Amino acid sequence: MPFQLFIPLSLLCALLPLHHGAPGPDGTAPDPAHYSFSLTLIDALDTLLILGNVSEFQRVVDVLQDNVDFDIDVNASVFETNIRVVGGLLSAHLLSKKAGVEVEAGWPCSGPLLRMAEEAARKLLPAFQTPTGMPYGTVNLLHGVNPGETPVTCTAGIGTFIVEFATLSSLTGDPVFEDVARVALMRLWESRSDIGLVGNHIDVLTGKWVAQDAGIGAGVDSYFEYLVKGAILLQDKKLMAMFLEYNKAIRNYTRFDDWYLWVQMYKGTVSMPVFQSLEAYWPGLQSLIGDIDNAMRTFLNYYTVWKQFGGLPEFYNIPQGYTVEKREGYPLRPELIESAMYLYRATGDPTLLELGRDAVESIEKISKVECGFATIKDLRDHKLDNRMESFFLAETVKYLYLLFDPTNFIHNNGSTFDTVITPYGECILGAGGYIFNTEAHPIDPAALHCCQRLKEEQWEVEDLMREFYSLTRNRSRFQKKTVSSGSWDPPAGPGTFFSPENDDKVREKKPAKQKVPLLSCPSQPFTSKLALLGQVFLDSS
Repeated sequence: MPFQLFIPLSLLCALLPLHHGAPGPDGTAPDPAHYSFSLTLIDALDTLLILGNVSEFQRVVDVLQDNVDFDIDVNASVFETNIRVVGGLLSAHLLSKKAGVEVEAGWPCSGPLLRMAEEAARKLLPAFQTPTGMPYGTVNLLHGVNPGETPVTCTAGIGTFIVEFATLSSLTGDPVFEDVARVALMRLWESRSDIGLVGNHIDVLTGKWVAQDAGIGAGVDSYFEYLVKGAILLQDKKLMAMFLEYNKAIRNYTRFDDWYLWVQMYKGTVSMPVFQSLEAYWPGLQSLIGDIDNAMRTFLNYYTVWKQFGGLPEFYNIPQGYTVEKREGYPLRPELIESAMYLYRATGDPTLLELGRDAVESIEKISKVECGFATIKDLRDHKLDNRMESFFLAETVKYLYLLFDPTNFIHNNGSTFDTVITPYGECILGAGGYIFNTEAHPIDPAALHCCQRLKEEQWEVEDLMREFYSLTRNRSRFQKKTVSSGSWDPPAGPGTFFSPENDDKVREKKPAKQKVPLLSCPSQPFTSKLALLGQVFLDSS
């Protein structure tokens, strides 16, 4: 063990569902009939493998396949379901072979956990059906968006999908997930103020800002994070350029003496001189773009708060140097430890290990209870709350372990890798460079290329179909052979690809709503896939 934080095995193995029912009269969890889906098991699954517990990873995979059902009448957070459930299942799917799970033919382009991730993500798609393309904050897993659902969504709840959804599109060949994520990102970008800032909450129907506080913390944080991580994962220069523009505005208007305050998004005037514990991810994000000096200075500011209280309070008043009323708690959040891990990998500075040691000692001394580790309700007197968030297992434990384990496979520098044969050719996996989603679920960037041939074939098919449609419109001799009579209207969604005037724009801007591709049969050769109105096109034709 790289460090001595003791996690009871029963805690990691227990089926701890996310519930939405009210607590019982004795303060206990609600009746299992009110449970939704098994969030904690999904959220902690890749942690099991990173900590080396292969047998439990395998057992939990079996449990999930037998017990998880997304066809339930439950209102779920679109944001939380994506980062915890979709992200957790995608990560576990891509790590399955490393964990000794017997994978099916076609993996990583197919598999039970991938199908579960796709099913969960499809439950979220109705939330994106808005005039702006920005999603509602909540969706009913069975019925879609409730008629009375509020249109006000936080910025992070709109801009935190590209990592999971682009990965899902790459693995399944269905572009709809990446499409809706990109549209949401672009709508936020287009909604920024004249001084380059975005607010905290926006109306997804009108595009009007409801909360105009701009900062790097709660309600905004992972939007910036996903611009950087999406840029790295997808090698997308546009996403990185967007973040760098934001970064300039953030430095110009919100940064004061290596602290980051909240300001009015249109004027840049200070609205809240506080540090939020969720902002502690920022030094780690700065390290990803190579801004190490600024990252370390900000990290050391945050570390002084940790040493003052033995944890980070949710809000910290910077001028007063103390907690903010009703925001004195510490739910064992991972953000400062996350930044320490990134910065230690970048610098090797032993100060970062000292933070890790302090975190282990604080958590052990203050929050350890018989059945796990409890949220600290008040850092001033270290009173505990009767709850443990799933992100403690998904993120805090994982980042602490990785901080002290330099040989973990997650830190692979490309010196070793695995070769996998897929239906689309040879594929390289496990070479390193993992991108963590905002819930610390690692995504192997190499995996996005494993199923790429399917996408390339889809473009080839669409090129042929566009050419075919052009011929039918011109009533050429080929029309008489392949189409009986009358005009043929291209289908909705993919049909936009057949419009000659859209030809140059097609690959850059696809429609937000798109049906599942009809031409996605990986078991068949390409020549057997294309059929139009009963006519099959073969190489010889």
